[in-house]
Amino acid sequence: MMQSSLTIAQKLISCPSITPEDAGAQVYLKSFLSDLGFTIYDLPFEGNGGTYAVPNFFARLGTASPHICFAGHTDVVPAGDEAAWSVPPFEGVIKDGKLIGRGASDMKGNIAAFAAAVQNFIQAQKNFNGSISFLITGDEEKESINGTARVLEWMKDNNHIPDVCLVGEPSNNEFMGQEMRIGRRGSLTGYLTVRGTQGHVAYPERIKNPLPVLVSLLNILVATKLDEGSEFFPASSLQITTIDVGNPSNNVVPAMGKATFNIRFCDVWTTQSLEEKVREILNAVTKDYEIKFTRGAHSFLTKPGAWTAIVSGAIEKVTGHRPVLGTGGGTSDARFVSQYCPVVEFGLINKTIHQVDESCDIADLEKCEMIYHEILKRYFA
Repeated sequence: MMQSSLTIAQKLISCPSITPEDAGAQVYLKSFLSDLGFTIYDLPFEGNGGTYAVPNFFARLGTASPHICFAGHTDVVPAGDEAAWSVPPFEGVIKDGKLIGRGASDMKGNIAAFAAAVQNFIQAQKNFNGSISFLITGDEEKESINGTARVLEWMKDNNHIPDVCLVGEPSNNEFMGQEMRIGRRGSLTGYLTVRGTQGHVAYPERIKNPLPVLVSLLNILVATKLDEGSEFFPASSLQITTIDVGNPSNNVVPAMGKATFNIRFCDVWTTQSLEEKVREILNAVTKDYEIKFTRGAHSFLTKPGAWTAIVSGAIEKVTGHRPVLGTGGGTSDARFVSQYCPVVEFGLINKTIHQVDESCDIADLEKCEMIYHEILKRYFA
């Protein structure tokens, strides 16, 4: 029996799959795809030192090239204060032309749209030449360690790497067809520490205050323009996220000051070259500091070509809008896919993601399904 994208989305939303719990979301999706003829590969990986299993699966229909893969995640962030929602967050309620529920736009609605599009495509094109696959993880909204990255390793070892990939992230800010993403900025977090000598403020000769040094270092970091951006990326941005001293007294100089900053960087940098640049900036002030880094994500770019043209053309045909080829937003699992094949992101409107009353317009959900169907037709033409 054919199912609409709305019905599929409602069933997925009704599963409270807060990372790393699946709550039946992938069970339902695997059953749906199995009924369409997909071969299912369950790929759970241990998370948090083996304290739980992260649900993931890969599903493939066909064995030949060309091979298109849809990548997405069934896990969602918590609902927060459920009393603040106008409807229960895990029921998929329809209200005023909208589907409301956690994951409606990020990204159960997008998964539902692609699943319905595949269903309709293979109904019309039973003997298409090539392969369609799904890479579905339950570990995107949190650690992103035991999900897409590890499934891709398995896919490589088992000859399932696709020729192209579409990630169903909600890429539009205001209206359908506004933007498709062909890359993302990288993320680098720095943890800066300056040490001194604690003591009474009345005896400056006996103390070494670390805070003026910390402030000077932060000032030069903020004042330095890292780059001008590149063809598809805006200039890199450094933001201080916290300054911590932990000093409860107003007459004692602390022994230490700490600060954390994050850089969202464009493709002129690697994490290693950017770390070296940060140290160079700091060393111009003093070498009396300590710094550690966490590499959150590398930047990536799928250069415009045949794959981006297929997606862009399908979007324009359905919506009438030629999408911007963007690289904005935070990080996504597309960064892992980019190491294996060309990847783009396109999905619903992202205005309400992670918010109370997360929702998508039912009309937009139907457009998303139509766009995905058009992408399949053009890809296998």
